[in-house]
Amino acid sequence: MRDESAPGLPEAATRVREAAAAAGLAIAPRIMPGSTRTAQEAAAACGCDVAQIVKSLIFRGRETGKPYLLLISGKNRVDEAKAAATVGEALERPDAAFVREATGFAIGGVAPFGSTKPMAAFHDPALTAFATVWAAAGTPLAVFEVAPGDLIRATGSRPLA
Repeated sequence: MRDESAPGLPEAATRVREAAAAAGLAIAPRIMPGSTRTAQEAAAACGCDVAQIVKSLIFRGRETGKPYLLLISGKNRVDEAKAAATVGEALERPDAAFVREATGFAIGGVAPFGSTKPMAAFHDPALTAFATVWAAAGTPLAVFEVAPGDLIRATGSRPLA
């Protein structure tokens, strides 16, 4: 892996780094030699447990059509009924076009910040069990390492029940 905090960083990863900085968080996106699109691929590339991978998932409110960001541990699945109770409306899984429209990122590269539209964020409490976690940095090859508490503060996310 190479640190891409210098010139040459893809535009999407630069946007993620700048959004993190605007939220008071310094991150160093890294371009990996292979895909980090899935939690398993990301864990292998980062040399960490799959539970340390942050899946940045976008859901759509069934009634409002609003996008919601759910930050989920790579080992966990979203319980949509419980998530809906926390969010305050029923949720549905959107298609790739909705995700791209709401975030500016392709599925597999959705980052916790830097989206093109503002959205409420919620996190999996399991992420706080680690000193650091890894999240996508705007492309399916870019990731960054961060302390979970810093990620939660920077995204303003609320815990999922």
